[in-house]
Amino acid sequence: MKIELLYFDGCPGFEKAEQALQTLLSGDGIRDRFEMVEVNTDEEAKRLRFPGSPTIRVDGRDLFPEGQGPRCTWHLGCRIYQTPEGLKDHPSAQMIRERLPRDECEEE
Repeated sequence: MKIELLYFDGCPGFEKAEQALQTLLSGDGIRDRFEMVEVNTDEEAKRLRFPGSPTIRVDGRDLFPEGQGPRCTWHLGCRIYQTPEGLKDHPSAQMIRERLPRDECEEE
């Protein structure tokens, strides 16, 4: 399983998303690490099909694709996530856990 955290420096939510991923991966015994992918320009955003920061992808698929629909443009920007506590600039570890493939979340 390949996990990526796509972000741009200056995004207020990416460090919280990074911490949520670290907490989840260490606490659940998931062996896979995640790769930090910094997106610095609109050109990179277009090439990577970057919907905003932070974006968490597993094997190339966005864990939170809701509301994206078809896109013609890709650019640097922040994402907002609907959480149980309201709108936030990052998904919680619990939200991430619920979206990961089930067999990858089982402890060995």
